[in-house]
Amino acid sequence: MSENNSEMIGAGMSIVAILLTLCFALAIYVFFCFCCKKICEKCGVTPGVLIWIPIVNLIPLLQVAKLPVWMIILFLIPLANLVVAVMMWAKICSARGKSPWLVILMFVPILNLAFVPYLAFAD
Repeated sequence: MSENNSEMIGAGMSIVAILLTLCFALAIYVFFCFCCKKICEKCGVTPGVLIWIPIVNLIPLLQVAKLPVWMIILFLIPLANLVVAVMMWAKICSARGKSPWLVILMFVPILNLAFVPYLAFAD
């Protein structure tokens, strides 16, 4: 009987851990989308609801970077997506009045977590 209880407790703890992880991931995604929305608004682009939809949120960001929307296709190609992402974020940095070299922060662990919020909330 106690073996059955320990299995139930283990299953319950696993479900709780999964739910907590999903809530944490959702909170991070919502914060990232909010930061992207602020970046778009500060650059004069109205993102609307597109900024909250995965993959489609690249459309307003590409508009801020003044890149063609068809470049979303390049985000689906391995290695090409890295090049396009660096180009896009460098141009977004320029649009926000920051140095395009700031995009190097994307490749520095821990500092990359502050890159998008910095662009969103800095003057």
